[in-house]
Amino acid sequence: MCRNIKPLFNFDPPATDEEIRDAALQFVRKLSGTTKPSKRNEAAFERAVSSIAACASELLETLETSQPPRNREDEAAKARARMAIRFP
Repeated sequence: MCRNIKPLFNFDPPATDEEIRDAALQFVRKLSGTTKPSKRNEAAFERAVSSIAACASELLETLETSQPPRNREDEAAKARARMAIRFP
């Protein structure tokens, strides 16, 4: 999975539409193997991003958990700690 795609479920405040769209864009880039589509494929690329973003939004809205919401700052600190160990 692409390292730039972050978990978006169970955060307070919830993921924004922009965060969901960014994750969808990264997913489509990974699948297509390109960061910027050609003019010929631009419409298909954008449709895929929009479609995946809509599906992701629906998924995040319908998922349920008994866990308390996670804190974005705490999760970012944990990620930085993991990176410090991984890349000293």
